[in-house]
Amino acid sequence: MPIFTAMEDYMLVAENVSKSFGRKVALNDFSLSIPKSCIYGLLGPNGAGKTTFIRIINQITLPDAGVVYLDGEKLGPNHISHIGYMPEERGLYKNMKVGEQAVYLAKLKGLSHQEAIQKLRFWFDKLDIADWWNKKLSELSKGMGQKVQFIVTVLHEPKLLIFDEPFSGFDPVNANLIRDEILELKDKGTTIIFSTHRMESVEEMCDYVALVNKGYKVLDGKINDVRNRFKEGKYRVDMVLNNSDKLEYLIQTHKVQDIRRHNGLTSFFIYTDERNNNQILNDLLQTGDVRSFKEEIPTMNEVFINAVKD
Repeated sequence: MPIFTAMEDYMLVAENVSKSFGRKVALNDFSLSIPKSCIYGLLGPNGAGKTTFIRIINQITLPDAGVVYLDGEKLGPNHISHIGYMPEERGLYKNMKVGEQAVYLAKLKGLSHQEAIQKLRFWFDKLDIADWWNKKLSELSKGMGQKVQFIVTVLHEPKLLIFDEPFSGFDPVNANLIRDEILELKDKGTTIIFSTHRMESVEEMCDYVALVNKGYKVLDGKINDVRNRFKEGKYRVDMVLNNSDKLEYLIQTHKVQDIRRHNGLTSFFIYTDERNNNQILNDLLQTGDVRSFKEEIPTMNEVFINAVKD
């Protein structure tokens, strides 16, 4: 967990939160600290406890034990207007006109009718959906509906935003559009919890991550620190080979994998301790012309699989 000097540095703090449904333990002594103005990836397999934690933050359900703080204050009903939640499944009324229900939901978050209209017009124009104002949600595709869901989630400018699979239903163009909007919200100071199974999005967008499995927090921290924790001393080598016997020596004395040859270039992975890098490089230089020698840092997808498996 990152080290900060005071509670004021965090937007959300959960301390020893537990929640059970009958004999099913959804969260077990779960603690988490989410810094302000960051994108925090909340990861885990299905049934890990992520949704339960999100419901506790939204006060849909209460913990059996533990406490949650929002911006330094114990979480309570007065904080509902400070949180925006976009679920994976649309929470809008199918037979109600888009503009009408967007205004209604904005007013539930504390905006006046005039404020709601003004901000909605801005967002509808920004996301190029002004023509949908008088359409019913049932007339829209899932991706179109998700755009509306996104707008009503961020409209009241909450301190904390929670996105659960925000790119579900979007084509690549609109997924990039929503990604850019989320990054812009972070740059303006909003704290964002990002729950997804798309690990490439996690690597691209998140500053911190936490992995939850079977109700427990398995790991957390800055994303690069987490990836570095799972390093295996794996290096990718690209070289022009001029000594096949020396390559055979490397294969016999070191763990070498996935040897490929293409257009005169030989590529492979070699495993080594950092302390032996100079010796390895010396052996490689005797084998041929080394074009690259680069450590392979595990992807978040590999971290996810290995951490859950362990």
